[in-house]
Amino acid sequence: MPHLLDNPVWNALISGNKPLDAGSAQVKYFADDVSPFAGFETFTPQAFDLLHARVPAERLLGVVSPVALAIPARWEVVQHMAVLQMVQERPPAVGALEGPPAIPLGPAHVPAMLALTRQTNPGPFFPNTIAFGHYEGIFEGNELVAMAGQRMNPTPYAEISAVCTHPDHLGRGYAGQLIQRQARRIIAAAGIPFLHVKSTNTRAISLYEHLGFVARKEMSFYIIRKNPA
Repeated sequence: MPHLLDNPVWNALISGNKPLDAGSAQVKYFADDVSPFAGFETFTPQAFDLLHARVPAERLLGVVSPVALAIPARWEVVQHMAVLQMVQERPPAVGALEGPPAIPLGPAHVPAMLALTRQTNPGPFFPNTIAFGHYEGIFEGNELVAMAGQRMNPTPYAEISAVCTHPDHLGRGYAGQLIQRQARRIIAAAGIPFLHVKSTNTRAISLYEHLGFVARKEMSFYIIRKNPA
C-alpha cells in the first residue's frame, strides 16, 4: 500500500486540508491565493487533462511526486526540483525553549509575512496562505524577522512550512525555536511532523537532523502551467 506521504497533496486535500479544496472529486487543488499545489489520486495523462480544463492559462501549479513524471505536452514545466522529504522520528527532549517570544500571526501580519518571504524565498507564499493556520513569528522591534507555520496536512501527518529568517538575523536559533514549537503543537494534536527541503540546502538539512528529522524520500516538485504553444 502506498505511503500517505508519497502523494501528500492529494492525501492532504481529502483529509486535513479538505476545507481548502478548490477542485473537484477527480482533481484537487488549493485556491490560487492559498497555495499552488494540485493533487491527483493517480498521476495519469487523464488526470492532467482534467486539471487543464479547470484552471486558467496563467496559473502556476505545483505537483509533488515520489518519482520523476512525464508531464504531458499540454503543460510547460517551469521548474523541476529535487526535494528531500523528512519526518520527525526522534523529537528532542521536552524542555523550555530559549529565545524571544513567538507571536501568533494573523491577517494583520500578512504584509510583513509577504515581505519576509520575498527576502528569504522559503517556497510559495501568497496573501491567503495563512489560511493553513498556526503561523508564528519572532519580531525585533516592529520588524518580523523569522516565522514558521504549517501547510499540507495528510492526516495524521502535518507539514511544517514557510520556515524563514531574515538574512540579517541568521545564527540566533530562531528557525530551530519556531520549528520545535510547530512540532510540539503537531505532536500534542496526535500528529506526526514532516517537512520538505531542497536536496541542495545542506545547512537546513543539518538543522532538521539536529531536531530529530530523518530523511524519508527524495521527491520531485514540478512547477507547471498550461503550454502556450
